[in-house]
Parts: sequence; structure tokens; C-alpha cells
Amino acid sequence: MGAVPSGRVHNLINLGTFAVLGTAALYVQRAQLWPDPTFTLTPTMALNFTWAFMAGTFLLSPDLDLSEGRVDSKRRWGPLGFLWVPYGRMFSHRGLSHTWIVGPLTRLLYLGLIAGAVWTVLKFALPQLGLGWPRLPQPLPYKVLLPVAAGYYLSQWLHLLADGVYPDHDVRHLRRKLRGR
Repeated sequence: MGAVPSGRVHNLINLGTFAVLGTAALYVQRAQLWPDPTFTLTPTMALNFTWAFMAGTFLLSPDLDLSEGRVDSKRRWGPLGFLWVPYGRMFSHRGLSHTWIVGPLTRLLYLGLIAGAVWTVLKFALPQLGLGWPRLPQPLPYKVLLPVAAGYYLSQWLHLLADGVYPDHDVRHLRRKLRGR
């Protein structure tokens, strides 16, 4: 694997791809070229894709596995950046966190654990403070979940491609290991 792009280059690749995709989506929508007339790209779906893509690009980068050092994604969390240091210690750089399916899930699960811990602390603190307890969010419908997942995973996959990690990377690595034995 050769030289890999800096964080700034990763961001430019993602933003350039986002601009091309957005332009193509607008063209397809306006020219009515979409093959399924019952499905239309709504502004809400586009917004959900956008915020998930941007969060994946700027806040939840695969390089958070380097979070003990100066990583742009960690820095963008501001004072909460320290929360990503344990994640960086759990995952070696370009290890499991740089895989195509599981890698992005590790960051979401880690974030979910942090949110769950905060939720639990608030659950016990709010009654003591005399405040009401907020209701848990309901499951997301597929028209929300699909664009969110697509935006998040696309941002992650662009990063991996720029790093030279292709979808068959793990399979090729395993084959080399097995042949070496």
C-alpha cells in the first residue's frame, strides 16, 4: 500500500463526490429519468443522506482509530474529543476499524455506548433534579434509515478507497496468510 491521503485530501475527495452525486440526483429527478415512478427523492431523504454523509466525513472518520494523536475528526468533536481516545486504543490503525462493513459499525456502536451511558446517568439525575424524563425515540422508518445508512457508509467507503483498502482486502489478506502456511 502506497502513501495515503491526508485528512484534508480525504475531505476533498468526499466533498467532490458529494457534489457530483448531488448534481446527478438533481438531474435524474428533474429529467424524470428514475426507473421507478413510484419512488421519488424527497427533500427530507436528501437532507438525511446529507447529514449522515457529512457526519461520516467530518466526525466519524475511519481515522478515529488514531485518536490518541492529532486527528481532524477528533478535533472536530471539540471538548468531547477525549471520548474517542479509548476507541483509538481498542482498534489498531487500519485494523478492524478500516473494514468495509464492520469498521463503520464499530464507530456507531461505540457512539451508541457513549450515548447509552449518558442516557443512563440522565435517567437517574433528572428525577433528582425534579425534571421529567424524555421518551425514547421510536424506530426509524426505512425512508429515513436507508438514506442515513447510504450517506454514512458511502462517506466511509470513499475514505477506505482513498487509503487503498478495497472491498476484497480482507479476503486477499486471508488468502495470503493461508498460502504462507
